[in-house]
Amino acid sequence: MTAPLAVTLFDALVFVAVVVPFVLLVRHRRAIPQPPSAREGIMLPSLSIVVPARDEAASIGRALGSLLAQDYPDLEVIAVDDRSADGTSDVLREVAAREPRLTVLRVDDLPAGWLGKNHALWRGAQRASGQWLLFTDADVVFAPGALRRALAYAVDQGLDHLTLAPRLIAHGVYLRAFVAFFGYAFITLWGAYLANDPKSTRGVGIGAFNLVRRDAYERIGTMRALSLRPDDDIRLGRRIRGFGFKQRVANGKEMLAVEWYPSLSAALAGLEKSMYSSLEYRFLDSLAVLLFIAATMVWPYVGVFAVGGIDRILLIAVIACLEVGLAETYRQSMGPLTPSAIVLVALLPFSALCFAYAIARSVFLAETRGVRWRGTIYPLALLRAQSGLEGMAAKRSR
Repeated sequence: MTAPLAVTLFDALVFVAVVVPFVLLVRHRRAIPQPPSAREGIMLPSLSIVVPARDEAASIGRALGSLLAQDYPDLEVIAVDDRSADGTSDVLREVAAREPRLTVLRVDDLPAGWLGKNHALWRGAQRASGQWLLFTDADVVFAPGALRRALAYAVDQGLDHLTLAPRLIAHGVYLRAFVAFFGYAFITLWGAYLANDPKSTRGVGIGAFNLVRRDAYERIGTMRALSLRPDDDIRLGRRIRGFGFKQRVANGKEMLAVEWYPSLSAALAGLEKSMYSSLEYRFLDSLAVLLFIAATMVWPYVGVFAVGGIDRILLIAVIACLEVGLAETYRQSMGPLTPSAIVLVALLPFSALCFAYAIARSVFLAETRGVRWRGTIYPLALLRAQSGLEGMAAKRSR
């Protein structure tokens, strides 16, 4: 079946839109390295870890246990209990009673102009005394020696900021497929690897592990500059890079792990707060992303059966690039390509549709009611007033 010229031109554009990122991924497949083991004799700076928690009773005990079991020489852990209504406070008291390196702060009221997690991070950093700060989450589990390895790498490389991509744990075929696709979008489409390119201005931050030198944190304006950003983690990385500090993103799958969401439905609901903010609350940009997903990640799987000739060849090439690219990012973030993993890769169009749904849902809810996070609804006009990137252009021009 010969397709009309307009369809052929469209398929050619789809081909370019997929193949170019794939080629870049292949060229930069080693751009996100794993930190080497810490060398003997290196002088490690003092470290303060800030762990915000709200209703995390089920996970925070294990997370704190993995941190407090680290063999790091000068370590303090600050857990900020952000208005928890479950048993989080009890768990924190029990751990603090037997572990002097843990400090527990309780937040009972959220000040105006703050999101809860951002305020908790700020409060924890205020209390911290370390030369370096590590912002992490209450459900992240650290492998033995992870902190020593990460700090040694940061010191050796002369970094101001190091963010690690954790190993993502997911249960169930559909959730695992979606998580794999999310990693593909982050690395290949958004270009997270560019943070390691000195010629690029790309800044990256990952909530599971944002390690920042305290002086750099103070000079970017602390978390006050990000007080209303639902995407505080990645925005922190962008702000640090924008102020000219040295940054690196590394593969931390051997060093830390996190179960991102317990189910696919929970993942789609959880992303409602941050998907629109990552698109700067721009409706037309969001629409363009949705059209891009439909054209490049859904249409090829349909069109390959609907067209023939050169169009089918183009779409087969597109599908091959998508599948191989997703397989590679899966290997990097989740583990080896077992037979079951191949099934997840084959579910790419389903995962892409779920991703598109998460964006559309985030846009719709934000535009109709505002952004809901940790039990509070924030008006969209209030959130739009802060980009989290203020002052960066002036800093770069100096």
